[in-house]
Amino acid sequence: MLTHLSVRGAREHNLKGVDVDIPRESLTVITGLSGSGKSSLAFDTIYAEGQRRYVESLSAYARQFLEMMQKPDVDHIEGLSPAISIEQKTTSRNPRSTVATVTEIYDYMRLLWARVGVPYSPTTGLPISAQTVSQMVDRVMALPEGTRLYLLAPVVRGRKGEYRKELAEWQKSGFSRVRIDGQFYEIEDAPALDKKYKHDIEVVVDRLVVREGIETRLAESLETALKLAEGLVYMDPADPPKADSESSDGPEAVAGDVPAAAKGKGKASTGSARTDAGDRGVLMDNAPPGRIVFSEKFACPVSGFTIAEIEPRLFSFNAPQGACPACDGLGEKLLFDPELVVPNENLSIKRGAVVPWAKSNPPSPYYMQVLGSLAREFGFSLETPWNELPEAVHKTILFGTEGKPVTLTFVDGRKSYDVKKPFEGVIGNLNRRMLQTESAWMREELSKYQASAPCETCKGARLRPEALSVKIAGEDISMSTRRAVRHALDFFSTLEEKLNPQQREIARAILKEINERLGFLNNVGLEYLNLDRTSGTLSGGESQRIRLASQIGSGLSGVLYVLDEPSIGLHQRDNDRLLVTLKRLRDLGNTVLVVEHDEDAIRTADYVIDMGPGAGVHGGTVVAAGTLDEVLANEDSLTADYLTGRRAVAVPARRRRGNGKKLTVKGARANNLKDVTAAIPLGTFTCITGVSGSGKSSFTIDTLYAGAARTLNGARVVCGPCEKISGLEYLDKVIDIDQSPIGRTPRSNPATYTGAFTQIRDWFAGLPEAQARGYKPGRFSFNVKGGRCEACTGDGLIKIEMHFLPDVYVTCDVCHGQRYNRETLEVKFKGKSIADVLDMNVEDAVEFFKAVPPIRDKMAMLAEVGLGYVKVGQQATTLSGGEAQRVKLAKELSRRATGQTLYILDEPTTGLHFEDVRKLLEVLHALVEQGNTVVVIEHNLEVIKTADWVLDLGPEGGDKGGEVVAEGTPEQVAEEPRSYTAHYLKPLLQTGAAAQPAAAAPPAKKPRKKKVSAAEAEREAAE
Repeated sequence: MLTHLSVRGAREHNLKGVDVDIPRESLTVITGLSGSGKSSLAFDTIYAEGQRRYVESLSAYARQFLEMMQKPDVDHIEGLSPAISIEQKTTSRNPRSTVATVTEIYDYMRLLWARVGVPYSPTTGLPISAQTVSQMVDRVMALPEGTRLYLLAPVVRGRKGEYRKELAEWQKSGFSRVRIDGQFYEIEDAPALDKKYKHDIEVVVDRLVVREGIETRLAESLETALKLAEGLVYMDPADPPKADSESSDGPEAVAGDVPAAAKGKGKASTGSARTDAGDRGVLMDNAPPGRIVFSEKFACPVSGFTIAEIEPRLFSFNAPQGACPACDGLGEKLLFDPELVVPNENLSIKRGAVVPWAKSNPPSPYYMQVLGSLAREFGFSLETPWNELPEAVHKTILFGTEGKPVTLTFVDGRKSYDVKKPFEGVIGNLNRRMLQTESAWMREELSKYQASAPCETCKGARLRPEALSVKIAGEDISMSTRRAVRHALDFFSTLEEKLNPQQREIARAILKEINERLGFLNNVGLEYLNLDRTSGTLSGGESQRIRLASQIGSGLSGVLYVLDEPSIGLHQRDNDRLLVTLKRLRDLGNTVLVVEHDEDAIRTADYVIDMGPGAGVHGGTVVAAGTLDEVLANEDSLTADYLTGRRAVAVPARRRRGNGKKLTVKGARANNLKDVTAAIPLGTFTCITGVSGSGKSSFTIDTLYAGAARTLNGARVVCGPCEKISGLEYLDKVIDIDQSPIGRTPRSNPATYTGAFTQIRDWFAGLPEAQARGYKPGRFSFNVKGGRCEACTGDGLIKIEMHFLPDVYVTCDVCHGQRYNRETLEVKFKGKSIADVLDMNVEDAVEFFKAVPPIRDKMAMLAEVGLGYVKVGQQATTLSGGEAQRVKLAKELSRRATGQTLYILDEPTTGLHFEDVRKLLEVLHALVEQGNTVVVIEHNLEVIKTADWVLDLGPEGGDKGGEVVAEGTPEQVAEEPRSYTAHYLKPLLQTGAAAQPAAAAPPAKKPRKKKVSAAEAEREAAE
């Protein structure tokens, strides 16, 4: 029996022939500096090979539908199991994906409501019961005399297939006509149906004219249709007869007869169903106006409200049968937002308060003449700041005069003329332009003034009225999805007691699955998440833990799980629950491989692998491997140094008090915030802390950053609701540095993002050889024609599609992977072409461009934030979230500091080793020393203990959070008994109280050097 997973000769990326033996059915943590090769070993080697081998075991037909990974550069791997990767980067941004759908909880909920739910009439509130044939006859006979109707049996409703056999059977049974996808056909003339598409087929059972004496025939036809369509009948209005054709002898027509106008041609009228108050029929997707639906099963005897069927798809907002027709199941619509139309209320109309009209391109005098006319009509000044104008004036300018005409004066040349007409309002004008324009550019421009708002029809429930009328224990399905996980667990765990014996028997197995999955989410620290929260709004750590909970729910064993820092975004309090979950996954008989920097995770692991010793070219080897004690005893291990206390991030000897000014948010109410008022001292390093879901991002990003960006940067963003934000007058700009990618294509890289690539191209264009050839900077870009290799269009690789085998990327045989053509590569600086420069790591580039300050400084800043190992031209898609954030930080740091900037960072220590955290803190504290204010959302205790000020939110997550639990210096916060952060912070402050300050002194000003041209530098280098 295999006891170990053995890797031999791994050379993927920067790995240097790594050999390692990982015990199977154990919890193994791979740690080490950022860029040391952890992900290259875990994901690009072990997981890639495990997934590749599994996919290779499938048939060639199945393989063409699956993404197959490249074979990693490794000699061989033994003891490998089928592998499942749980990464941070795979979060779905689809607005239809929610916590409930990702975890499959919603699938079970749909089944539960379909099988146990009781429909209620939205009109009377009475339970909907089965309709008898007699009730159906009475309903039809109540229609006006002379009404012409088709009686249809809907035998196929939104299902794929060809239905040749079924059509033949219906013809054999005596039916002559059908309606397929809204069009009538004789059965023998019915077209061949494409089995890949969904179809609607109704058998025409009868055609009737309502009048006395047809009751018996109507009842017989209804019984036939009900039997044919499993209890469902459509009564659709027929086309009115032509003047010279059939008379009113319709009741004597043969069953199934169809007027000539409908034979084999012409579609039934389609569109959103609308029934008048008398019909009270169900609203069917694509139903003709006036349709009445009868069901043997569900119909309200008083109002006539009917539900065609109660199936799981009725409760799906991703299917036309269940989605709200107004918003297509999204639960929200894009509407023009007054806050985005007038982002800065301190401006007057004349100074551009109404942004879409002030910034029209080209500037239109029409808009200012309209606003000037309104000012005269309603007695206000265009010079008055927007926030000083009456609310009635705001309403008139934004939403118009509600049909009341006003006098608008226009000037054309020297002539002036008046027009009396209603004013549509700025938002009305934007709506009209959005509907009328055919320009994609204009739509994109106008969309900048739109924000999401709940759908006015379903109120954000996403479902159509029929689905929301079905209830269990008085709740429709959307009410249950709006609960947080912990509340949903309380509801579903006690739901069985509220059901009758028959319902209980049906629901037992479904409830077991729902409660298990909710329990897993609760156990990984996600009890605060609402089930209807869209997956695109989740952090990397949250989405990863959701997938982890789903995997535990699957109950697989003998699988290799590879996880990428699952502790991201998790408070220390919740870490223990996560580790219990990982151990449970291991105890099921799986091998769990975790790339992690968290101290608790490292100490819990059965086996630890420490990569290093450095990053990039300086890493790629195993420094230490074994049990925790064996690794701690290794003096070469940097990780062991921090775990044993041989090295540490020092606690500052003093805390900065700031510059005496404060940035105050008053009455913040975004998401779960409960009227929070808090102040941040300017000129300090401030940490926003609290358990997951306590309101940190709602306060810092949604309120503080959004409000500051609107005021200082003129950004068009919606600020979270609050009374006011004061103190912004002491700042000149705000910079938000998050973990979003710096580019979504391989053509984006650190050099292009920081602006260094433009200067590198300019430098090469200034070299004597380039000038002699007449090369411009564009010649040195691999994104445009001219200097790039056209064989691979500047990619350096050519993609060969292999169908059921993985796509093969081969190095371009023209440029040999260098991206440029031969002529461009002949231009060299210090013997290096531009392709060689892009292939350098940042550390080498600092030395290489030491005579070119603009480029050198940008490269030095990248090295200073710990990215010295990254290549200058490394593809942005290969950078981790933490690396991308540090590239952004380096870009901002390389700009001239004003000393009045507010920097906001969201968990900057993501993906960072203890040593990397220490380096990052030096950079951040240096920013504060220059007079700037740094606000960081963080769980890492090493960062929190070095802060000048801490704002701790909580005490719990979700609806039990959203309050300020403690604020002050770390020492003051550590004394707060209600704070979970305090519990973990206090021991750290006690052990590190005598340490030296961690804050770096402001960097000494470097003497200014005279500017050197590219040609002069080339001559100096040659000499």
